[in-house]
Amino acid sequence: MHFPVLAAEVLDYLAIQPEGIYLDATTGLGGHTREIARRLTTGFVLANDRDTESLEFARANTVEFADRIHFHHGTFSNLKEALRKHGAGKVNGLIADLGVSRYQLTEAHRGFSILTDGPLDMRMDQSQRMTAGELVNCAAEKAIADWIYQLGEERRARKIARAIVRARPIRSTLHLAGVVERAVPRTGRLHPATRTFMALRMVVNDEQGELDRLLEVAPGLTAAGGRIVIISFMSLEDRKVKEKFRIWGREGRAEVLTKHPVTPSEKEIQENPASRSAKLRAVAMK
Repeated sequence: MHFPVLAAEVLDYLAIQPEGIYLDATTGLGGHTREIARRLTTGFVLANDRDTESLEFARANTVEFADRIHFHHGTFSNLKEALRKHGAGKVNGLIADLGVSRYQLTEAHRGFSILTDGPLDMRMDQSQRMTAGELVNCAAEKAIADWIYQLGEERRARKIARAIVRARPIRSTLHLAGVVERAVPRTGRLHPATRTFMALRMVVNDEQGELDRLLEVAPGLTAAGGRIVIISFMSLEDRKVKEKFRIWGREGRAEVLTKHPVTPSEKEIQENPASRSAKLRAVAMK
């Protein structure tokens, strides 16, 4: 079963209007899209994602509300054109869940998992060229170390990068996970390669750049009084969202609705452990 993270809180902060137009910028498997569409009458949701396979799952998971959902394959930078294409100028609410979908993490052929063997892919949009395999086998050792340290927040980044370069060619996900584990043995519950895989995924998909582009275009996509809700799972992302929302507030462009990030309840964490690190922030545009 697919559990959309902080679903009740998302709906509360979006303040759904039955005739409104909403944008799910990261529809994933369609959980938030479905819950928004359920509350609409004459309005619709534009469900966007850069992963075509996820969009197909989202279509299947929201089929009962198909008349209220328009799907779009694309990145944050072309959301304005996507809305125009579907006859919308501005939206009454925008939701972006920045987490990686369970499907991406568990399907071996996508190359995200440290637990199942697969190609070193990690592309969310499989039409793009660069893969994780190209990064680990071709990039300079210093660049790999910098990515792992800065994006993965991994203190042992230099040792890991050195081990990766010495083990080239890295052939698969389990090969890479094994190289990292031998270089920096497990010291706690977290697999030693978790942060390395996260960092490589972020580089492959330019996740920091994409978030910057979302925060750049989102105010222009949202009508006065409309809400912007963003769920992040990493401190790097949450800090960026927090600071941008504060800037909008100081500039008088928006009212910050969340003084502190909203986090999942203990009940939600028990039902969906993947929600544990989620942080929701919201603003109302002026």
